[in-house]
Amino acid sequence: MKRSLGPQESLFFALMQMRGQRTVRTGELIGPMGITSQQEEELLRRLARGRLIARVRRGLYLIPSRLPLGGSWSPDEVLALNTLIEDRGGRYQICGPNAFNRYGFDDQIPTRVYAYNDRISGDRTIGSISLTLIKVATERLGAVEEVPTSENIVAVYSSRTRALIDAVYDWSRFNTLPRAYKWIRRELAAKRVKPCELVTLTLQYGDIGTIRRIAALLEIEGVEASSLRKLEAALPSSSSMIPWIPTQPKRGTVNSRWGVVLNERVEDRAT
Repeated sequence: MKRSLGPQESLFFALMQMRGQRTVRTGELIGPMGITSQQEEELLRRLARGRLIARVRRGLYLIPSRLPLGGSWSPDEVLALNTLIEDRGGRYQICGPNAFNRYGFDDQIPTRVYAYNDRISGDRTIGSISLTLIKVATERLGAVEEVPTSENIVAVYSSRTRALIDAVYDWSRFNTLPRAYKWIRRELAAKRVKPCELVTLTLQYGDIGTIRRIAALLEIEGVEASSLRKLEAALPSSSSMIPWIPTQPKRGTVNSRWGVVLNERVEDRAT
């Protein structure tokens, strides 16, 4: 970490603070600081290497609102994610393990941020923040909760109900079946999630496998017939069967209405 500032670094931070800037792009410093493009590139590289600013991507950097005293700086998760996605003109919602922890489904605290978005796919690192970006079609974004942070930035999360659906839909990515069934049962029992909303969002954001699995679960839980008929109407006629828990052998009771083999073990059924 760079612990002392030279004349260029001091001028840089004075300029940024005077302007109230939180980001800087290459080319913006040449005129105001009276330096060449090569000097600008080296200055930004030095500051990022010293962890006084954070590189978002080539040519774009985040700047602290004030210099850290005797230590390095890194943006928080929301600032890093918002800056990256806004730069690409996209939308996002924090999902997966972060949403599961936020709503109390899972007590494990994630070490990285997972986000559906409509621009970028893959892993990124901004400062000390690790991001896993899952690119989806724009129409798969929605059913969100906006949460203001202490820095007056808005974090966009998948809603409680949407997170439950994603735990079934994206089970292979998040390793959430059969745990997701326990979460849904618990949320329904506590009335934190309404069956009608679960059905509506399942139809909007689920695929055929998700609809079948959630419909089978809701039928077991005694949800009213009208809600089940909505799910049934969305399913094509098929004689194929899918496993209730994809990671276990496809052996068990057959639910022919939903085309699901109920291969759940007794220990998986416990709440």
